[in-house]
Amino acid sequence: MARAGLTVERLVQAAAELADEIGFDHLTVSALARRFGVKDASLYSHLKNARDLRERVAVLALSELADRAASALAGRAGKDALVAFANAYRDYARQHPGRYAAMRVDLTPEIAATSRADRHSEMTRAILRGYHLPEPAETDAVRMLHSTLHGYTTLEASGGFGHHPRDTAASWSKTLDVLHVALGNWPS
Repeated sequence: MARAGLTVERLVQAAAELADEIGFDHLTVSALARRFGVKDASLYSHLKNARDLRERVAVLALSELADRAASALAGRAGKDALVAFANAYRDYARQHPGRYAAMRVDLTPEIAATSRADRHSEMTRAILRGYHLPEPAETDAVRMLHSTLHGYTTLEASGGFGHHPRDTAASWSKTLDVLHVALGNWPS
């Protein structure tokens, strides 16, 4: 019998919060059970296994970031859209490090299809329409943007930029300037 008050939604939200506190790598069914003061077995009426929990946190994180990015992009185009999208991405990674890490979970094709995990790629492509890139250049640009944003936020979060006096916000701004120039002058 399911413990009163425990729902999948409540468990996933608590797991996301826990991941932000202790790190996604340390998120387990046992850790979540301790958060609720129950035995692990109590959670298995709501969750299949640890992989299910981790995938659900990943889907939640992808959805939250997509919602933030969509709000940031509303009414914007060109460099303004690029900067708004990138800042929403960076802010989310800084505010929710565990959830951000969860977004790297390799979702099964079924979960990816039903969760709308591809919204990030769609939004990136919407930004790129302002740069008029044909395929396959658009796909290359999507990959470049995602790898640049991910690389920067990951290095920043791990303290990888801490050994230099230059403010990381200034470097971030220059990075976005360079991305804008690169997208506007994409090689044919």
